Amino acid sequence: MKYLGDPSSGSYQGKTASRNRFGQYFRTRAAPVNPNTSFQGSVRARLSANAAGWRAITDLQRAGWESLGSQISRTDSLGQAYTLNGFMAYCSVNNNNVAAGDAIVSDAPALVTPSALLTAVITLTAAAFSIAYTPTPLAAGQRLFSNASLQRSAGRSFEGDYRLIAVSAAAAASPANIFAAYSARAGTPVVGNKVFLSLQVYDTGFLSGPLVTSAIVA
Repeated sequence: MKYLGDPSSGSYQGKTASRNRFGQYFRTRAAPVNPNTSFQGSVRARLSANAAGWRAITDLQRAGWESLGSQISRTDSLGQAYTLNGFMAYCSVNNNNVAAGDAIVSDAPALVTPSALLTAVITLTAAAFSIAYTPTPLAAGQRLFSNASLQRSAGRSFEGDYRLIAVSAAAAASPANIFAAYSARAGTPVVGNKVFLSLQVYDTGFLSGPLVTSAIVA
């Protein structure tokens, strides 16, 4: 149900408030799904490790993360900007480090803002899935994070559910072949389906803005 009023987000009793391109709306609250997949287990274990790591560092190190977090701006579901606290900054940087296969860091690094990809050309069939990108190769230490959706209807034009499918080697050259990784996570691509991609460049714990694109399985 659409409505006009103060911006709202979240659930109360049996209703959930949110917004999309057409404005704010209410819907009936739905119980979250908990399939207990191996991917869920990995994320939960990582969060537990982050909490333990945060407790183990010194007050001086935590102050460094607070300073870093104040420099990192994000946007919430209502389009409002906010900055991270120290623990959020610690989790953000070290989750990216773990995904990239790099070491967890206890001291807050200097803020890095990687440049986004300039172009990405997708080859997607029932037997191939690759991304030809520029610039290539990536700079020393940089990696390509390939986030993709599940397979969708070809008529769909918006996607909000991306999963990290593959991370390239450091300073990798184009193209990135993600067919095996995608098929293992979302099934073999089916002709006529659409897959959305959000591609980011990783550098020492930080991610660039996403290059968002899509392709229909040929």
